[in-house]
Amino acid sequence: MNKRTSLFDIVNVLLMGIFACCMLFPFIHMAAVSISSSEYVTGNQISLWPKGINFDAYKAVLKDNRILVGYKNTLIYVVLGTTLSLVFTTMGAYSLSRRNLVFGRTFMMIIVFTMLFTGGLIPTYLVVRSYGLLDTIWAMLLPGLVSSWFLIIMRTFFQGIPRELEESGKIDGLSDLGILIRIILPLSKPVMLTISLFYAVQIWGNFFSALIYIRDASLYPLQVTIRNIVLIGQLTDTTVSTAIGEKAVVLESLKYAVILVGTLPILLVYPFIQKHFVKGSMMGSVKG
Repeated sequence: MNKRTSLFDIVNVLLMGIFACCMLFPFIHMAAVSISSSEYVTGNQISLWPKGINFDAYKAVLKDNRILVGYKNTLIYVVLGTTLSLVFTTMGAYSLSRRNLVFGRTFMMIIVFTMLFTGGLIPTYLVVRSYGLLDTIWAMLLPGLVSSWFLIIMRTFFQGIPRELEESGKIDGLSDLGILIRIILPLSKPVMLTISLFYAVQIWGNFFSALIYIRDASLYPLQVTIRNIVLIGQLTDTTVSTAIGEKAVVLESLKYAVILVGTLPILLVYPFIQKHFVKGSMMGSVKG
């Protein structure tokens, strides 16, 4: 029995190690290319270790005003959008978790229906335009303000909280809002942080909404700026580009530097809430 367990552990660790290496390889390769000298990059001599280290690509990226504007807009979208989404998702989930909610089951059927069927891109665009949201920050936030899936996860989590706690709050004279703020939310830290991370990652990587609803370049999020820079390399035949900054840099290094600059910040958030991540996602996924 011990040998079986040991063998399982060894195989499990090996498989997870291989999987982790496969996930890390693209990032390591991009980092190596982005800080290598042009002669090694153009000669396709970089794999996992940089050669002729220099940071010209990153200097060019960080000096470009479009990147700074994109960062500013993306941070605004992430902070404001995550806050609003979390507030409305929490209020909706708490309301739906009440057993005495009138037409509660009907509301849930409508929410599940929206997970399976959507109006489509053109009707959504027409709705956004009719409300005058085009070329505003609200076009990036309001159409996807609440995710039905996250709403159901949080509702299930709230339903698992003992009813005795809520009854004790009512005995003390708390309203439904008071019970939510003083009893439910302090017990919901894992699921709140987990849903917040999901919303933040979703908004951080959202570029399609900007392509559809935003025409003003000053409102472009970082991902649209990255897309435009990467497309320059796909649409030109030159190896060296001056698309960013004043100094010519190798196009491959430039693209990888831009991608890493746009990806690493959101990745660095995860370790700070890792201890809550598994607990929050699992507790909201199974009733009881």
